[in-house]
Amino acid sequence: MAEIKSHEFDGFLQNAARNYRIFVIYGPDRGLVSERAAQIAGKTGVDLNDAFSLIKLDVGDLQNDAGRLLDEVNAIGLFGGEKLVWIRGAANEKALVDALQIIADNPPDASFVIVEAGDLKKGSGLRKVAEPARTVATIPCYADDARALNNLIDTELANEGLRISSAARQALLELLGGDRIASRNEVRKLALYCRGQGTIEEEHVIEIIGDASAISTDDAVDAILKGDSGAFLHAMQKIASSKTPMFLVLQGCLRQFQMLDTMRAEMDEKRLAPAQVMQTHGRHLHFRRRPVIEQALKSWNAPAIAREMNRLQTAILQTRQRASLEDTIATQTLLATTLQSARKG
Repeated sequence: MAEIKSHEFDGFLQNAARNYRIFVIYGPDRGLVSERAAQIAGKTGVDLNDAFSLIKLDVGDLQNDAGRLLDEVNAIGLFGGEKLVWIRGAANEKALVDALQIIADNPPDASFVIVEAGDLKKGSGLRKVAEPARTVATIPCYADDARALNNLIDTELANEGLRISSAARQALLELLGGDRIASRNEVRKLALYCRGQGTIEEEHVIEIIGDASAISTDDAVDAILKGDSGAFLHAMQKIASSKTPMFLVLQGCLRQFQMLDTMRAEMDEKRLAPAQVMQTHGRHLHFRRRPVIEQALKSWNAPAIAREMNRLQTAILQTRQRASLEDTIATQTLLATTLQSARKG
């Protein structure tokens, strides 16, 4: 078993990644999953620009052809050399799990396999195959903590020769997290905005990130939870005009439902009223948002919240796979959630 924890990943990438042929990278932070998969791919030595050496598959490709993964892994490249078979969008599909079990028992000599998966529960099929296997490196990817976010900020700003004040850092940390790629893009946007200024101050963070990523996104998420389609579409127009990625609204909505899931679980377990749960879990919320969250807790039960989180995670994955359709996918998915909230309200 080789499970690479978050703080071990950089060392593993530099020193031990080349010792493995099979990698299963999973977790709720889809951006971090994608980023680490790309880093692993870069370490394989395979030419990622060669269509004969790099085979990218969506997990749906395997469902239609159960033997496809085994065929690709064992096929000899047209011009020789090593191959990389890179699978995206995995969960616990039987065709993938069965094929991975065979590959883990008999690792390929001239191929690498990278599997990008979502948030796999302990004991799920893919983890049951990957975790006990000595030939598979499993890499869980959870939302960045404060230490990881600080490292991300320091790395990106150092590339531009910038410093950041403590007040600006704190303000920035409050706006990041949840998805590594989105966080990195926000820091790069800030660095570009402040290029040549030497030190980033709090007002810079508010000007370039605060309005677009926090305020406008919160407006959209609140409209979604209230089931107010008019307010939702208005908020989305503001976000589009500010050039803020629609992905951030999906991410913000998913984080909100994850919080609802935690609060609802405590309500059901301890038989508490929404107002009681809000006293412990809602302290950080702005006072104007608390009634929205409390009403959502009354409207959404645990199974419905779980279904909605799964749908939002699927939409986030789709925006990764089809970047040109990001705005359409996000708007349609979130409008559907808004209508669900209206019906439940």
